[in-house]
Amino acid sequence: MTRSLRQARLDSDDDPFEERDNERYFNRELSWLAFNRRVLEEACNTEHPLLERLRFLSISGSNLDEFFMVRVAGLKGQQLLDVEARSADGLTPSQQLSAITTEADALLASQQNVWRDIRHALSASDIEVLSSSHMDSRLSPEDMAWLETHFREQIFPVITPQALDPAHPFPFIPNAGLGVMFDLVRLSDDEPIRELVIVPNGMARFVRLPGESARYIAVESMLKRFSIMLFPGYRVDGAAEFRVLRDSDIEIEEEAEDLVRYFANAIKRRRRGRVIRLELETGMPESLARVLKEELGEQALVTESGSFLGIADLGKIVDEDRPDLKFVPFTPRFPERIREFGGDCFAAISAKDIIVQHPYETFDVVLAFLKQAANDPDVVAIKQTLYRAGKQSAVINALIQAAEAGKSVTAVVELKARFDEEQNLLWASALERAGVQVVYGFIDWKTHAKVSMVVRREAGQFRTYCHFGTGNYHPVTAKIYTDLSFFTANPAVGRDAARLFNYITGYVEPEDMERIVLSPRSLRARLIEEIDAEIAHARAGRPATIWAKMNSLVDPAIIEKLYEASGAGVQIDLVVRGICCLRPRVPGLSENIRVKSIIGRFLEHSRIAVFGNGQTLPNDDAHVFISSADWMPRNFDRRVEYMLPLESGTVHDQVLDQVMVANLIDTEQSWDLYADGSYRRTSIGDKPFNLHRYFMTNPSLSGRGAALAEGGEVPKLSLRR
Repeated sequence: MTRSLRQARLDSDDDPFEERDNERYFNRELSWLAFNRRVLEEACNTEHPLLERLRFLSISGSNLDEFFMVRVAGLKGQQLLDVEARSADGLTPSQQLSAITTEADALLASQQNVWRDIRHALSASDIEVLSSSHMDSRLSPEDMAWLETHFREQIFPVITPQALDPAHPFPFIPNAGLGVMFDLVRLSDDEPIRELVIVPNGMARFVRLPGESARYIAVESMLKRFSIMLFPGYRVDGAAEFRVLRDSDIEIEEEAEDLVRYFANAIKRRRRGRVIRLELETGMPESLARVLKEELGEQALVTESGSFLGIADLGKIVDEDRPDLKFVPFTPRFPERIREFGGDCFAAISAKDIIVQHPYETFDVVLAFLKQAANDPDVVAIKQTLYRAGKQSAVINALIQAAEAGKSVTAVVELKARFDEEQNLLWASALERAGVQVVYGFIDWKTHAKVSMVVRREAGQFRTYCHFGTGNYHPVTAKIYTDLSFFTANPAVGRDAARLFNYITGYVEPEDMERIVLSPRSLRARLIEEIDAEIAHARAGRPATIWAKMNSLVDPAIIEKLYEASGAGVQIDLVVRGICCLRPRVPGLSENIRVKSIIGRFLEHSRIAVFGNGQTLPNDDAHVFISSADWMPRNFDRRVEYMLPLESGTVHDQVLDQVMVANLIDTEQSWDLYADGSYRRTSIGDKPFNLHRYFMTNPSLSGRGAALAEGGEVPKLSLRR
């Protein structure tokens, strides 16, 4: 059994506690499904513009696909190998799969219901998505003639019908593959025949008819409608769609020595992974369903998924040019602090630490930092981690430019960034051709820390400038993910950053870290120390408070320590967007812990931890940290992550008094988690507050620079609303 399967690709296997029960923990997988249901709820939120609601529906579909391809695949692998490792809440893999199937099927049904409602609303707004059965009644003869020509010229040449009979075995269906099966009868002799058509990878899912009115037809509907062109001389007795999801996780073999070659081959294998889910069009003839189940569904979870398979693909329609049905465009700000120095990032950072909050402040400031480093003749070295950089990456281009200018450039490229492995291999090759020293980090651990380090010659000495991000160096996601970018020239932080890179590139164990806390070495232990300090304050009768914001809370050791803190009287407020295995509001266990999730226009992604340090929050002496790590076993034990204290006054105040307070007082986009596992929308109250709207309309403290000193006030936020 491989290392990955022993770990079962499930974080809960690292649970050091023998006590495992559903009185203390929520199930990780069911908590994730609850998160995706909250995403789906936004598709029902009539306060959002119609195409934005469709976007939320599409995101819920994409999320669910990945959940099956990775999480469910891991559980299925355990089940097939008779691995009986239990989750933190005490469930075996088989029990988890049973519960997941029930909830996922309900979620799929809800997605189809939401799609039906949105589809009707789109039609009323002059955007139609037509099925094969509606095409003749809703389209003019001229429209049908155009579609027929389009099918003959653009679709027919690239599809390949395949007969299914003893001479033609069932073909391979790729991951996320969509197909249509036909039951046919030959008109000449009434001989039955079964045919399969697989929609080719890369083919557009929808055909848009020309004209001002937006009219879309899915490609599978085109296949059904023009089947006579595919099968002349045959009568169609039945036709139905299906879709396949396969195991898409990549397991690292212990003996893998050449990571580049290993991942190049593993990506190819992933496309042929075990079938995890078989989705059938509702109402599929039993004869067709039986064949698909026999050929594909022996070990797969099979479900009837409604009239439209592949909900994620509906996001293509969101691109329709209808600004009246989308959020009002938002233009991010460029930090005034840097403009005051004529755009000189190094001068601005040298004067004072800066923190930037994306997407309200543009990711271009990060690109400007790297581009300036690439062009500055005084810069001698650049070191950069790359987890997800995207397909069109200005970050990559800046590193290439720097290397071609003769600077020493090191890029730590993470090949294990799920679903970005292939793109990262391409970037690594391009970087190496330009002379960048490319390092792939640890075999067993992902390098998830987001760090840039620039060494510059100043006055005969070297000075280090650093950027730490809570999110990826990805210019696309930076427009929709809320993340923090911290810039500093603090010498202690610079020395720590150098030790961090030496750890990744040369496996040199860092000693005497001055500011940065690292996993898998000490991040969990440092958090426990901070929680213990708050417990001590509470027992001494002093104010004791913890605020934290993250994407997921799973780690049992941290959860148990938070329960202990609650029992000691520490007041704990957690903002956990996605998975939360901690059970809040339970008398005698967690009555002092409140958990909320924020789902809205932007995806909350920053990781922040705040400890009151013996005073009521917020206060100037509070311990404030930013991090790349969620509170999960994988982040603490199997990833290289950082946590960094914010000590500069303005930066400290911005993250504590602005970012964290705004998250805690949001009412319009928040959900409260209760002891029974249910999430309920937060009561809007007498003074509604929208976190995202606030930051879109108010500049940050750190970014204001002299404008703040000259009376350009940033509105104060208060917990008492």
